[in-house]
Amino acid sequence: MPHPAGGAAPLPWRRWLALLVLSAAFAGLLELAGLPAALLLGPMLVGIIVSTTGRPLRVPNLPFTAAQALIGCLIAASITPGILATVAAEWPLFVGVTASTILVSALIGYALARWQVLPGTVAVWGSSPGAASAMVIMAQAYGADARLVAVMTYTRVVAVSVVASVLSLLFAGPSSAPSPGPSALFPIDPAHLAGVLAVAAAGVVLGRLARLPAGGLVGPMLVGAGLNVAGVFDPHPPQVLLGLAYAVVGWRIGLNFTRETVAAAAKALPRILLAMLLLIAFCGGLALLLVRFGGIEPVTAYLATSPGGMDSVAIIAANSNVDRPFVMALQALRFFAVLAGGPALARFVAKRHLAREKRRETVSPPPP
Repeated sequence: MPHPAGGAAPLPWRRWLALLVLSAAFAGLLELAGLPAALLLGPMLVGIIVSTTGRPLRVPNLPFTAAQALIGCLIAASITPGILATVAAEWPLFVGVTASTILVSALIGYALARWQVLPGTVAVWGSSPGAASAMVIMAQAYGADARLVAVMTYTRVVAVSVVASVLSLLFAGPSSAPSPGPSALFPIDPAHLAGVLAVAAAGVVLGRLARLPAGGLVGPMLVGAGLNVAGVFDPHPPQVLLGLAYAVVGWRIGLNFTRETVAAAAKALPRILLAMLLLIAFCGGLALLLVRFGGIEPVTAYLATSPGGMDSVAIIAANSNVDRPFVMALQALRFFAVLAGGPALARFVAKRHLAREKRRETVSPPPP
């Protein structure tokens, strides 16, 4: 409804205030409970509540890009010469886990589409482990219901984040590094802060110029990792900035669950949960194989194979007592593999499904 006198509608400042206050409260409670990544999960859950109980809010692109850049620097700080040597020495393990996850996710999506568990090719696009925004765009281009695909992907991200945080708390414990709580926020080294911001900014520019997928995350990760591996600069951001970045990422995920998308997915939600649980269960099976045959610690294996977003997994790993370099190496490899081949694979499966549906209609045309 237009605002009186032709003015613009008032800004939803009350809802933003509620989002901030409730996020602080939820994050504080989760922090007191010792849950890893409380500053991610608290805002994420509050974002879902706020967005589905009133007028939807949206995190602007600029702060989200800045948050992604800081998370990219966090990931880069865990990439060292040692981790590159580990990947090189155990490349069959890394490649095998990555390839099997992508292929099985495509098979799950194709099976769900063939059995008509979800309409059209929604399950094909929504089952892809990562690169959520790319899959939503591709799904829309191929005529799938992008709203269901978005709900499917972000439901998986939330579920994986919550399960991973609980497992980390129960079996791994909090990280020995200081958490971004009040006692760890200050002091800040101005020179180091300037260096981190320079890496983040340079990475974002690189990502834009090179047109990298998720360039706000990938660009700073590449720049920071190069400097870290060369021993020039450790791009680990100050805890106060990480705390803010965690909250922004949590809001971005949570606020994607608008009333419209939830209403569109209400009838299909049980089937969406089924598809999500199948993929999570398969990745959990891969984690068990890593534990059994690779000697990997269980929570480390779960985080490394979990089909959530790389940024949220990085936050949880940074706040848990796990082998973060191993987790981020496997997550990064799968992330790039999904970006490089995921859309083409999903497109191939979607075409096969659509061709099969056309053949069925030709053989058995619907009654008049």
